[in-house]
Amino acid sequence: MTAKRVTMRQIADAVGVSRTTVSFVLNNVPGIKISPSTRLRILEVARELNYIPDSAATRLAGGHSGTVALVLRQSPHQVASDRFLMQVLLGVSAAVKDKGFHVLVEPLNPADTSASYGNLVRSRRADGLVVSGPRIDDEELKRVHTEGIPVVMMSQLPECNIPFVDVDNTRGARSAVKHLLDLGHRRIAYISNAPPVYAASLDRQRGYRQALEQAGVSYDEQLVRYGEYTDESGTRAMADLLKLGKPPTAAFVASDVVALGALAAARSAGLRVPEDVALVGFDDIPLVQHIDPPLTSVRLPAYGLGWGAGEMLMRLILEKDKVASTQVLLETELVIRESCGWKNKGKTAE
Repeated sequence: MTAKRVTMRQIADAVGVSRTTVSFVLNNVPGIKISPSTRLRILEVARELNYIPDSAATRLAGGHSGTVALVLRQSPHQVASDRFLMQVLLGVSAAVKDKGFHVLVEPLNPADTSASYGNLVRSRRADGLVVSGPRIDDEELKRVHTEGIPVVMMSQLPECNIPFVDVDNTRGARSAVKHLLDLGHRRIAYISNAPPVYAASLDRQRGYRQALEQAGVSYDEQLVRYGEYTDESGTRAMADLLKLGKPPTAAFVASDVVALGALAAARSAGLRVPEDVALVGFDDIPLVQHIDPPLTSVRLPAYGLGWGAGEMLMRLILEKDKVASTQVLLETELVIRESCGWKNKGKTAE
């Protein structure tokens, strides 16, 4: 009798981690923060159990179209401005290609009432959906999930059991604002990545508020503005903040693209960054390390985020794994560069 194959689930149970974490390690997915001891333990257990990757899993099961949809809940202009998207797409594509699938990129403009998740699947163009940036009021997304359509979100929705792979947006934002507080700033503005109907926007604002509260600094609604994924929205938001009678000495901008616009607005106003106003962004897109000054930013594992979502969707489609490891939070990392003014610590205006 042929011995039963060892699965990633068995390795995950033996180590005490999620199946997705095991998959990240065994597939050597870049950019994922997993402790060296956990990585080593997973590899040791895999070796002890004689784990062998199942190459047969790359063959398509009957009845599948062999396509999954990466659904973007943004307007065409917002999608074109999203420099974070390419790494996410590469990650999703790599995960599903390993199983013989392809990725269909499908922008569904929230303003277009004719756009439909269900049509993507019912027309047999896609076997499942990876949804980036869902709105918190997206009832159709919840409906297609209850109908049994395989869906994985790259976000979290409140009181929702749809599987997701996301980053800890609240913790990442909190670390960014705490860094500005540690540098001496007390009048810190917040410019969001998107309107507050998007979960990531709400979570990053929550982290901003938590950092202020922990430092004993009052939350001031006058210092809050909402971006819309684009640099133009960041320019408008920062220009508006700088018109205040007492403008901020620093700003946490919850998107690097939006932060580029905020930087432009500060310069147009004749201000120096970081001497007159400090900036911290979010996403750590490759461009920001090359601008002047290089932007301090919260780094996201963009490729790993896409890869994890694609890998989870493959399990939902091929293995009918609808319970285990369907909520995964990835860690962020604050990358400190010149825009926050860390070299001038102790000289910051209150």
